[in-house]
Amino acid sequence: MKVGVIGCGTMGSGIAQLAATANHEVVVFDANESALISSKEKLAKVMARLVEKGKYSSEEANVIQSRISYVNGLRELSDCGLVIEAIIEDLGIKSKVFKELEGFVSDECIIASNTSSLSITSLAASIEKSDRFIGIHFFNPAPLMRLVEVIPAVQTNIRVLEKTKTTIANWRKVVVQVKDTPGFIVNKVARPFYGEALRIYEEGIADTATIDWAMKDLAGFRMGPFELMDFIGNDVNYAVTETVFKAFYYDSRYKPAFAQKRLAEAGYLGRKSGRGYYDYSEGAILPEPNKDEELGRKIVDRVLYMLINEAADTLHLNIASAEDIDLAMTNGVNYPKGLLSWANEIGIEKVVKGLDELFNEYHEERYRCSPLLRKLADEGRGFDV
Repeated sequence: MKVGVIGCGTMGSGIAQLAATANHEVVVFDANESALISSKEKLAKVMARLVEKGKYSSEEANVIQSRISYVNGLRELSDCGLVIEAIIEDLGIKSKVFKELEGFVSDECIIASNTSSLSITSLAASIEKSDRFIGIHFFNPAPLMRLVEVIPAVQTNIRVLEKTKTTIANWRKVVVQVKDTPGFIVNKVARPFYGEALRIYEEGIADTATIDWAMKDLAGFRMGPFELMDFIGNDVNYAVTETVFKAFYYDSRYKPAFAQKRLAEAGYLGRKSGRGYYDYSEGAILPEPNKDEELGRKIVDRVLYMLINEAADTLHLNIASAEDIDLAMTNGVNYPKGLLSWANEIGIEKVVKGLDELFNEYHEERYRCSPLLRKLADEGRGFDV
C-alpha cells in the first residue's frame, strides 16, 4: 500500500520516515517547494546519523530514502491507499485540503488526520465519503515515540478502523483506540500533571523546584511538571490546556492557570526562549528544592490523585479501555506506571479519601471524585488492568 503524507514539517516528515521504514512507498505533499527540499535534506541527515550509530547500513538507509517522493500537487497522491494529514491545526484549512484530496483518491483510500486537538467527526464531515475518515495521532518525534492514538469518527466504518489499527501496529507502534473526545487519552488525562502542580505553586505551598523534585525523586517521573512545561513551551502547553478547557464546556478540572498565561504573555516560553519557570541562560544558577519529604509526599499525593481521577473518569465515560489508558500514559508521556494500575497499588479507598479531603477543603468541582472510583471503593475492588 502506498502512503501519502500531507505536510512536510517535523511531524509529517517523521511519519513519512516511519512509513518508508515499514516498507511502504511514500508520497509527501507540500505546496511549499522549499519546505519539501528542506524535509528531504533533513531526512538525509537523520539517516546518516542512524548509519553512524549502526542502526542501518548505508544501503538500507538509501533504500528507505528512495521509497519517499516529494510532490507539490495533491493529484500526485491519487494512487495512495492511506493518506495522513499533518498540517496546521486549523479546521477550515484542513477541511479544504480534505475536500480537494477526495477528488483525486479512490473510494477505498483511507483519509486520516494527525490532529491532536480538533474533532475527528467534524473533519470527517468535510468529505463526501466520510466513513473512510479516521484520526491517527502520532507523538513527536513520530519515528521514536511508541504510542499512536487511533480515533474513529462517528462516521468511520469498522473495516477502516480495523485496517488502520493493523497497519499502524505493523509499523511497530503501540496502538490504542480512543473515542473522539477532546484531548483523546494523553492530552486529556495528563492535564492535572500540569494543572494541579500550577495550583500548588500559585497557592504558595511549594516552589517550582520543590514540586519538580517531589514528582521526580519521590514519584518516579522522568521530568517534573515545570521542567516539562518549559521543555514543551509554555505557549504550546497553555494553548492545549485552554483548548481542552473550552472543549469540555469549561469544566473546572481543565481550567488554565494565570501563572502560565503570564509567562506566555511575557515571552518566557521555556527552553526555546531561554527563560520560563527556570532561567536557561549560560551560567544561570537553578533554584534548590526544599527536600522536606513530608511536604514532597503531600505534593505527590495531590497531583497523583488528580491524575488517577482523570484516568478513572476517562474509563467511566467509555473514552478508552483500562488497558489502553495505561498503555497510553506509559508509552505516550513515559509515566512510571499506568495510572489505573497505580491506583490499585495505592488502594482505591485511599485515593477516594484523598480526593474527598480536597473537595471538602476547596468545595470546587475540579476535585469531585469519579463515580467509578467511588463505586470500586464501595465494592472493595480495583481496576481490571
